[in-house]
Amino acid sequence: MHNGKIKAIGRTASIKALHGSSLAVDYNCTGMAITAGFWNSHVHILPPELLHAERTPAPALTAQLQTMFTRWGFTTVFDLGSVLSNTNLIRSRIAGGSVSGPRILTVGEPFWGANGTPVYVRQYLIDNHISLPETTSVSQATSRVDQQIHNGADGAKIFAGSIEESGVLLLPPEIARAVVDETHKNHRLVFSHPSSIKGVELSLDAGVDILAHVSTFEGPWQPPLLERMKAAHISLIPTLTLFDVEARKSGLSEQAAQSLIHLAVSQLHAYASSGGQILFGTDIGYTDHYDTSEEFKLMSQAGMTFPQILASLTTEPATRFGYSSHSGTLAPGMDADLVVLNADPAADITALSRIVYTVRSGKILYSNH
Repeated sequence: MHNGKIKAIGRTASIKALHGSSLAVDYNCTGMAITAGFWNSHVHILPPELLHAERTPAPALTAQLQTMFTRWGFTTVFDLGSVLSNTNLIRSRIAGGSVSGPRILTVGEPFWGANGTPVYVRQYLIDNHISLPETTSVSQATSRVDQQIHNGADGAKIFAGSIEESGVLLLPPEIARAVVDETHKNHRLVFSHPSSIKGVELSLDAGVDILAHVSTFEGPWQPPLLERMKAAHISLIPTLTLFDVEARKSGLSEQAAQSLIHLAVSQLHAYASSGGQILFGTDIGYTDHYDTSEEFKLMSQAGMTFPQILASLTTEPATRFGYSSHSGTLAPGMDADLVVLNADPAADITALSRIVYTVRSGKILYSNH
């Protein structure tokens, strides 16, 4: 690796040291596996440790970013809901070199309708003095999209189905369509939080690009819905572990929890087996279940093979988000973003969670060696 790019790949004897051997560093990775850096396509820059980046010391920010992301091999993450100004500050501190962390893409503040702030985040927002707007008109939706993209957002996210005390509150279709149309005019992608099958259908009607979760408020996805999703080239971020975490947090019985997880797994199986694009994501930042091993096991239960799971971490998001010319694969000239694992994930899928080194732009962000 040289100047943040992969210079050469090959057997030890065939790789010549960079000009000036005193600058070359060798890392003995015998018996380990190396892959392109991982993408986590659903995170949140919202934990209290990250909320006040203007006054948080660099070592503290680096430590939290490592705990959440680089410790698990993530060299790029997509934040699907945070305070844009704060996330921009973290990004600038990473770019400036004072903070060590992944590449962060962000949607900034998400879009939900009147009284649509999700019930499960209301108290957290109050406790941490965070104000996230509700969107009540088409004109407000359009102006917010333009402003957020002007301020650095890399996409937008709608809550097609927002979870409230009384059930799932659907975003008014005209607001959903306005957000999607304006975001697409700005050549960005739109994520959707569906919650229910009606939320998935609303997302499809509006023209969104990516579902941020499977939908667990209604039954299995039937062939006509799957066909619509495939025809629309929808990408799916399953976040299966989230439903296990939420079930246990809610005090569901073991049987009810397993039923919920089975539904989520079955929806992933249905879409993946139909050829739909799957992007890996965990909803970290909303949850604090950082260990990724369970997600890999659940994805395997859904019938996804090792190559498919690896692709969801690397080539698929790089392609979906427009980075495939320089990210997502190991080849000369590509970004020197890579992960070293302590075992072969083709033999044990949970090896994808056992990180020895996380490297971004040729620099080690995390080491366990």
